[in-house]
Amino acid sequence: MALSSFAQGPYARAAGELGSLAIHKDSSVFKDWATEVVINRGKQNISDLNSDTASVGKWSNALGKADGTSVVSLGDSGVATLRFSSVLYNGPGPDFAVFENAFNNTFLELAFVEVSSDGANFFRFPAHSLTDTVTPIGSFGSLDPSEINNLAGKYRANFGTPFDLEDLEGTLGLDLQNITHVRLVDAIGTLDSAFAQRDSYGRKINDIYPTAFPSGGFDLDAVGAIYIRPVGLSKEIMQTLNVYPNPAHSFISISGLEWKGQSFSIKTMNGNIVQSGILRQQKIDLNNLSSGIYIIEILSESSIGRSKFMVK
Repeated sequence: MALSSFAQGPYARAAGELGSLAIHKDSSVFKDWATEVVINRGKQNISDLNSDTASVGKWSNALGKADGTSVVSLGDSGVATLRFSSVLYNGPGPDFAVFENAFNNTFLELAFVEVSSDGANFFRFPAHSLTDTVTPIGSFGSLDPSEINNLAGKYRANFGTPFDLEDLEGTLGLDLQNITHVRLVDAIGTLDSAFAQRDSYGRKINDIYPTAFPSGGFDLDAVGAIYIRPVGLSKEIMQTLNVYPNPAHSFISISGLEWKGQSFSIKTMNGNIVQSGILRQQKIDLNNLSSGIYIIEILSESSIGRSKFMVK
């Protein structure tokens, strides 16, 4: 495929272009779609005290499979919190994708993405926007997708923006193997410091603004889950891991090649996650752990392995 002359940033390119990470709605990687949503809409123009609230779309439009047309508009700084019939977990590569309804590769309305493993504490993906912050994009301007990273709305309708829970590895209070909620927060595109929102580098996010009409703000189509497991795994699919040496000093090894490439987490006896990641090899480094007793869990799509071990 030919590269767009517009693309110039360091991040993945637009849907349909070489180097894109966009996932089509019909991809077989999706195993579940959001089944519950709570939405708090924002104003059509946050800088106008008399502005109406965004109103296009029913809340239920955010549920089920993406279709590219049925959306719910969040308005400036509007919020959508979604749940699934399953629990999401950190697998190899992207774990879920968010769909918006942009009609081309450059007319993009963006949103921050957050996740929670308890429904109360939410943690935001590190978002990056390298778009120029001198000239406002305006109501009908254009964005370069290759200058945008970890912001929903990067891709046009029918193509999901993928998110990898690995980007939040080590976040205290977040269990990457037990994600219960996904939250979208509209990113207000204004450069006005009174209302501007910033990425994880502290840069103002410059996107389509103002969108002073009923369909203002991020237009949520759907959220598709890639790595899921049933809520409340049954005893029949629980397995005891063979961990050695135990007690351990600087590392442990996991017996059984079936666990390679799966997500793991190491918890204290109080349930606090102290280490997580993908089991790239059978050996796991423990040099950052202090002496004590820990529990290791490894999750696949259909089972969970668990074992207790000691670090001396």
